[in-house]
Amino acid sequence: MRWIIRLIGILVVTALLLVGAVFFLPGDRIARIAADQISKTTGRQVTMDGDTTISFYPVLGISTGAVTVANADWAGDAPMFKADSLKVGVEPQALFGGDIRITGLEAIGPQIILHRAKDGRVNWELGVEGVAPSGQSSGEGAAPGQSTRLALTLDRALIKNAAFTFIDDQKGTTTTQSGVDFDLRWPDYDGAADFDVVLRPAGEAVSVSGQLGQVGQFIEGAVTDVSATIKTDAGTVRFAGRAGSSPEATGQLTADLSSTSKFLTILGLGGMDIPQGLGRSATLSTELTFTDMRLSLRNTSLGLDENRFTGAADVDVSGTKPRLNVQLNAGALDLRGLSSEQAAQSSGGGDATTAPTSDGWSKSPINADGLAAVDGEFALVADSIDLGDFKLGKTRTLATLDRSRLVFSLREVRAYDGLITGQFVMNNRSGLSVGGQIAAGGINLKSFLTDAMDVSRFEASADGEVQFLGVGQSMHAIMNSLSGNGAFKTGRGVISGFDLDKLMRGGQGTGGTTVFDTLQATFTMDKGNLFNNDLSLKLPQASAVGEGRVGLGARDIDYLFTPRLLDGGSRDGLAIPVKIRGPWANPKITPDLEAAIDLNFKEEKKELERKAREEVEREVEKQLGIDREEGQSLEDAARDTLEKELERGILKLFD
Repeated sequence: MRWIIRLIGILVVTALLLVGAVFFLPGDRIARIAADQISKTTGRQVTMDGDTTISFYPVLGISTGAVTVANADWAGDAPMFKADSLKVGVEPQALFGGDIRITGLEAIGPQIILHRAKDGRVNWELGVEGVAPSGQSSGEGAAPGQSTRLALTLDRALIKNAAFTFIDDQKGTTTTQSGVDFDLRWPDYDGAADFDVVLRPAGEAVSVSGQLGQVGQFIEGAVTDVSATIKTDAGTVRFAGRAGSSPEATGQLTADLSSTSKFLTILGLGGMDIPQGLGRSATLSTELTFTDMRLSLRNTSLGLDENRFTGAADVDVSGTKPRLNVQLNAGALDLRGLSSEQAAQSSGGGDATTAPTSDGWSKSPINADGLAAVDGEFALVADSIDLGDFKLGKTRTLATLDRSRLVFSLREVRAYDGLITGQFVMNNRSGLSVGGQIAAGGINLKSFLTDAMDVSRFEASADGEVQFLGVGQSMHAIMNSLSGNGAFKTGRGVISGFDLDKLMRGGQGTGGTTVFDTLQATFTMDKGNLFNNDLSLKLPQASAVGEGRVGLGARDIDYLFTPRLLDGGSRDGLAIPVKIRGPWANPKITPDLEAAIDLNFKEEKKELERKAREEVEREVEKQLGIDREEGQSLEDAARDTLEKELERGILKLFD
């Protein structure tokens, strides 16, 4: 605010000099005198080019051509202020002392460069006589500490097509803004000022309008009433409360955004591909307090699409990046937009035809760059969460984000009639990876496998644990790279789709159900495949083992399940291996008869092979005329016979 007062002070001096000389000098001479006088007063070189015209009625004022105010000697060669033209109107009594009432101020095409050096110096500190940084007089005759305030008012200031550049050497940043329109009405120094500003940070108009309650007090560092509204084609943000120039503010903040991504794009912050349920449209109502570069939000109500949250947040913006502490409570959350199918359909503005999908997991790129935007902690309590692929009940989780690494601590997740605890990690420090350690107890296996793998044949209550790691920029890449290990076990349950008793006794492997007492297994994961070789299934009159592969990336299965009937409940009986192959949604279950013969008729098979071998050997002896001695094998006897025949043949060569 002070640099604005400084510039207004320059214009005040200009107006007084030019209007005071109106009766004595031509316009161009007036312009040169005014420029010289302002240069001496401010310590900056001022130039005025073009014609200077003077008006007496209906407004006493002047109009200049191009105006330039040089920059500080340490801030570069570009001028601090440059305008195509200026118009200033004042009330006549300003020529004879008393209040300075500017009835009109207009600047066309001003270009303003604000510069902060590394040592804290700023280029907008100008030595304008009669106007101190606070807006008070600092001229001769003013007693120290009791200066008489300069009675400055501004009926209307109009700036068209302005360009601002702010160079901050302390932060190493340069911010530019062009196409700015500014309209200010400030008729009473201690009264209210109404303002309308149009900004175009990314080409589209952003309208900012409002009122500052007591401008004089605000300039002098006090807190005063303030209201402001930001309007764009994508939504509106409003603030009503009190603010000071320190800076500090407190009041009610509301927002209603029809398109969050478009709103951010219009503000020049870059658009985001926001999943449905996380704020494609958004509403906000909160009590805001900002002081010492810390933002506090209380009694907050947040709407992200159809989801509603309440809670509080603290944001520290004093560092190199914002740090957040957020606590949110929610009812039923619909986050199906995070699932693979929904994400694929939402990619490219919801056009499913443009999403690079496959028959399995989505290949749509996952942009996790947002993990680098802030650090902090985020606590969430929700009654339920629908993730599309998975459905959760009561959920309490704490997420910690530190340098692009997000850790979800699952303190309580009620899901599938059971409890899930553990940790889930997203790390984007050097490419995206996901991993975690999860423990689950009392899980309804049928509903869980139906959601996870489209497999609905198993009914049981299961306990399990898993450690996993996946790497990639899409769900397809992550699922095809999974590695880790785990284990699970169940109590009594049912396998539907085939009746084990019928399969074992009658060879009919389809239809019916199989009841089991326990099921347990351990597994490893590598390159998106789950491998198991110790599955153990206990049934009342049978047992079973299993081994094979489950394709987590390919969404298929290749597994050998071998049940064995108990003979009389104590000894091993008939075993018939069952092959389970195909996609998760429709695997084929068929008995492996060749393996069944090997398992069940091993001794019989050996006896048949022995008898067949003896019969073959007798026929060979007969056809070749081989005489075997007792205990001699057919191979040895044949070799001896052949050697004798060869010996006779060789001797005949020398007869």
